[in-house]
Amino acid sequence: MSHKLKIAGWISVGALAGALTTVSLQTVARGSLAPLPLEELQQLAAVFSMVKTDYVEPIDEHKLISDAIAGMVASLDPHSQYFDKKSFKEFREGTSGRFVGVGIEISQEDGLVKVVSPIEGSPAYRAGLKPGDLITKIDDTAVKGLSLSDAVKRMRGEPSTKVMLTIYRKDENRTFPVTITREEIKTQSVKGKVMEPGYAWIRLSQFQERTVDDFAAKMAEIYKQEPNLKGLVLDLRNDPGGLLDAAVAVSAAFLPENVTVVSTNGQLPESKFAYKAAPEFYQRRAGADPLRRLPASLKSVPLVVLVNEGSASASEIVAGALQDHRRATVLGSQTFGKGSVQTVRPLGPDTGLKLTTARYYTPNGRSIQAKGIVPDVMVDESEEGNVFSVLRTREADLEKHLSSGQGEAKDPAREKAREEARNKAEQEAKKGPTDRKIPEFGTDKDFQLVQALNQLKGRPVLVSKTQVVENKNEKKDN
Repeated sequence: MSHKLKIAGWISVGALAGALTTVSLQTVARGSLAPLPLEELQQLAAVFSMVKTDYVEPIDEHKLISDAIAGMVASLDPHSQYFDKKSFKEFREGTSGRFVGVGIEISQEDGLVKVVSPIEGSPAYRAGLKPGDLITKIDDTAVKGLSLSDAVKRMRGEPSTKVMLTIYRKDENRTFPVTITREEIKTQSVKGKVMEPGYAWIRLSQFQERTVDDFAAKMAEIYKQEPNLKGLVLDLRNDPGGLLDAAVAVSAAFLPENVTVVSTNGQLPESKFAYKAAPEFYQRRAGADPLRRLPASLKSVPLVVLVNEGSASASEIVAGALQDHRRATVLGSQTFGKGSVQTVRPLGPDTGLKLTTARYYTPNGRSIQAKGIVPDVMVDESEEGNVFSVLRTREADLEKHLSSGQGEAKDPAREKAREEARNKAEQEAKKGPTDRKIPEFGTDKDFQLVQALNQLKGRPVLVSKTQVVENKNEKKDN
């Protein structure tokens, strides 16, 4: 496995969605360089020289070069990024799952910062921020025109300091300020419990360094309380992704040994790779495989996987693998569609480049990128419906997003549904602000979880009448 991509970490607040981003880290530079376009490089040098000598005031040449690199990389897709000294340090700190900030995963929409998902238990989560909220101002600074990295820098800071975010909530058509106290975010990525005799729920909010150990410990705790488990709900809603090896390990917990979990493909030879349900594909350190202590019955217990528009990257890998191997019924809403691999290469001792180098494919060869995982059973977030979900941004809505590589077509049904949702949102706004609170995940009032339990018990499930599948009319490769 010498050609296997080495796994690094997930990006905390300031990650591009799906956040939620699964990345790989190559510490050795490429052995050879591509041919250089000399004429264009001469133009670049000429522009640099003119700006340096003719601009109205002196310019820091290091900043000029740094900005030029950042602009070149930002033009590629939403997930490629140049790391300066500060952002590279923050990125490396983020792989541990600890950082100081407000606790949100973000993307960009119309020049504004969009909340993909608040991290459970974070200051932003407690303040009531929701997926789809748009941040228009950070303190007194307008977000329009800021890069994502600049927005992240302004939201980060020292513990116990405050930051005021101005939020525009589309489905309520209102703008309001929220003051949040920054703190060190120590995310608990695994929760779970026995819901009722014979049935349990386990939730993964992110894929971090400790997720696999915590997952194994929580499952052992559940089995100790309920040895005769009849059904399990694996909850990946609003899980923005994280470590690829953790996603492979969680998939392997439910799948036969050595079956394919996910494959990648790109220009680099090492990007053409298949990850299997075996320890050598997910163990980070020498020692005992944490999955070995799981009961053998976990491989066959009836399983439902819950997903929604906030499920991205690593969580889509798990859902896609379990769906393709017919190991689980996927229930909920179509996922985010973050199916690209980012490779991080140091450019020096304190700068780096995060570059999209491959696409993810499910075991059956389906591209996740800009498509996501379509549930086997579409279920709304509440009994009242899910009509506003089509207004939420997915990977395919991001400017300059990478295509799936398998052809895409506009979906007239989704465009019609979005227009209807906009009209309904405007009508609701005229009635005055409303607080559409969704019950906490894992409670008996969690509508989607109740439907998942019904699915496991063979009872009727209240299927969505409003959701449409994006890119369902996709073109097929010959």
